[in-house]
Order: sequence, then structure tokens, then C-alpha cells
Amino acid sequence: MRIATTIFLTDETIRPVRLAHELEQRGFDGLYLPEHTHIPASRDTPAPMGEPLPREYGRTLDPFIALGQAAAVTERLRLGTGITLVAQHDPIDLAKQIATLDHLSGGRFTLGVGYGWNVEEAADHGVEWATRRALVRDRLALMRTLWADEPTAYEGPFGSVRASLAHPKPAGGAPRVLLGGTAGPKLLAEIAATADGWLPIGGGGLSETLPALRRAWEDAGRAGEPAVVPYAVRPTPGKLSHYRDLGLREVVLQLPPAGEAEILRTLDDYAQYL
Repeated sequence: MRIATTIFLTDETIRPVRLAHELEQRGFDGLYLPEHTHIPASRDTPAPMGEPLPREYGRTLDPFIALGQAAAVTERLRLGTGITLVAQHDPIDLAKQIATLDHLSGGRFTLGVGYGWNVEEAADHGVEWATRRALVRDRLALMRTLWADEPTAYEGPFGSVRASLAHPKPAGGAPRVLLGGTAGPKLLAEIAATADGWLPIGGGGLSETLPALRRAWEDAGRAGEPAVVPYAVRPTPGKLSHYRDLGLREVVLQLPPAGEAEILRTLDDYAQYL
């Protein structure tokens, strides 16, 4: 099972280049980064992880710039977002960022997609909360149009693009897309319809949920198996053994939002799982 990591990289933590070097040299498989453009200081939305909201949420580095630094100093380390708030991006610009990062990294990028939880943050981007899921689906479809080999037009409910010359292309075609969110019939159906798999936060309850996801996958006429990548996991030997028994091939371990010394100690501890 591949062992990747995630961290809230901020202006106060270990820097991307140093972390990427350490991960690749130690044999970790990947680095996933989260995203928040900003956190409005006045907020009615309760934080799902509890209040007060941890300091790092308002200090996150731009994930694509940080992953670009990581890509430049590594050869094997896989790169991903966990997650990209697609509704908060212009899809044409985002498609270019993703294609460029995947091209320059040699096809190492995974796009983790989420709907978000912060109503106020999304509103500052002009996102109507009630329609954000449909907006994400539409923007993914538009981006895939721009990643297609031949110029292709797209007309959707929220956006459109003319048949265009759009290069570079992602190195291996459209990058892998993993959809995050809490399990439920709507989410599982959306994964089967629009993504390559699921990015479940924490990885709890998978024994019960995986059969339902596989049924949704089959009902959508999808071949093979959906990727399931437990995300932001606090590891124990028993937990990782359970994931292996379920047939999972990748897990993403949570690193603390800390400086270099603490991160290196944590990597030393996590090395037992490699």
C-alpha cells in the first residue's frame, strides 16, 4: 500500500522544498495539500473540525505554487490536492494550472476535489451555496474539455468555452480525480458519475461504505474499481492493516502544521508504516 502524506503548509511551517526532499528520500509516495484562499474573520458557518478554527486554516499556502516547488526538486514523489475548492476557481485558469503542473511533473498530479464547508469563503467568490455541487460538476466537465486532444467546445449550465487551442496537456491525459466528502447516496453516485474515486476524510466506516460505492460504480456502467484513498489519517498499525484487508492501495497520513524539527520527528515515526 502506498503511503502518502498531507499537511497544512503555511508561512509558519516547514517549507515545500525541504518537505518534498525529505519525503522522497525516505520513500514516501506522495504529498497532498489543502486549499483555502482566505477565512473571513466574521463567520456564521461552524467549523466541522470544531471551534475555534485552527490557526493554519487562515494561513495556507497556495497549493499549486507549493506543489510546483515540490515537483521541481523531486522525480518520483506524487503530488495532489486534498482538496481543491473547484467552485471557487475560474475553470479555464484552473485547467491551465493543473495541466501545467501535471506536464512539468511528468504526470504525477492527482486532483482532489471538494465542495467546501465555509459558506462565507465561498460567497466571496460569488458561489451560490445551494448550487455549488452542480457548479463543481460543470467546471470539471469544462476542464476535461480543455484537456482533450482536439479543440472541443463545451456549453454547460454555469459556463462555456469555445473549441480552443489549450496547451500544455496533462502528461497522461486528464489527471486522476478523487472526490472528497461524507458518504451518502448522492455523493457515491456523484463519484461514480464524475470522478475516478473517493477521498474519505479520516477513513472511518469504510467496511460499510465500500460495497455501496461499488454498487454505484457498477450502476453507472464504470469498468474496474473506484480508487478509495483514506485521507488525513492518524495512523496506527491496526488501522493500516484494516485498509490493506479491504484491498486499498493508498493512504494519506496527516502531518502536523509544524516546523522542520517536528515534521522530521513525525516522518521518523511514520517510517514504520513504509
